[in-house]
Amino acid sequence: MARALRIQFEGALYHITSRGNEKRAIFKDDIDRLRLLEILKLSLKNYQVVLYCYVLMQNHYHLLVETPHGNISEFMRHFNITYTSYYNKRHNRVGHLYQGRYKSILVDKESYLTVLSRYVHLNPTRIEGWITRPARDKEKYLKEYPWSSLLGYINEGKKSPPIDYSLILAEYGGDSIRGRMNYWKQIRRDIMDGLEVKNRIVGQSVLGTDEFVEWVKKSFVNKMTNRREVPSVRGILRYRSRDEILKVLYEETDKTEREIFKEKGPLREMAMEFLFRYGGLKGVEIARIMGIDYSTVSKERKRLMEGLEKDTVLRRQFKRIEGKLSKVKI
Repeated sequence: MARALRIQFEGALYHITSRGNEKRAIFKDDIDRLRLLEILKLSLKNYQVVLYCYVLMQNHYHLLVETPHGNISEFMRHFNITYTSYYNKRHNRVGHLYQGRYKSILVDKESYLTVLSRYVHLNPTRIEGWITRPARDKEKYLKEYPWSSLLGYINEGKKSPPIDYSLILAEYGGDSIRGRMNYWKQIRRDIMDGLEVKNRIVGQSVLGTDEFVEWVKKSFVNKMTNRREVPSVRGILRYRSRDEILKVLYEETDKTEREIFKEKGPLREMAMEFLFRYGGLKGVEIARIMGIDYSTVSKERKRLMEGLEKDTVLRRQFKRIEGKLSKVKI
């Protein structure tokens, strides 16, 4: 059976999610929600884990946690098993409550801690029925949503002891009236802009800068003995930074970045394809980098595939560049 990638080290930061089995609810009522938060508080204390934010949804939850002792697996095992035991006993049921093991994204703390806190806090407005609602409605809903740490970030009177607010608020002016106002202003901007981080995650497991991803590869992934059993490893090992991809294109074509991005044709199409395949970028990010419309990316990548079938010279050039980018031992 394929395994999930589990990387543990002292000071690691994770975005954790656990979903109900078969997407079923993991809470029957507010008594269950309160009990889960009590168990979470106990688990945080027992394993000395730092909680930055959380959101409870109907059939899943989100946590943003740091592990000073590198013990995310032990912490999550205690937390999920304890709540499952409580839930099954209270509701006279047996079996799994969650859909497999928890999902964890290893996060670059320096670059993504505050961004991800906001992403987590926006989750109540990402469910069906809320996505297309006006921004003003979403703001009101988030301010009234009781099962989120956001309330303590924007209202000092609603702080919850297990949560560390200071580090994230420091970026917005500190744990003060000013800091909380600025954090809420940013949340409002995020609602308007549609803050998204999924398209920045490498191998479905790592969120960070190119340097952080490279450090994870060298420090942990390259040393794994069971890499073939972990599907997300391939995505991480095949990841190349934007600059590395473009450097190969420069060397192959003797063209500048501006020339590659601005000139329509096979070269720009190949840049799009390689940024997608080996850079971990989605169409919307590629479009932003090149200063073009999102729909253009999908059209030109499709055009490239058609051209590769017909043009032998283009196919050889594509293979040469791909060869330089895909030299990865799994």
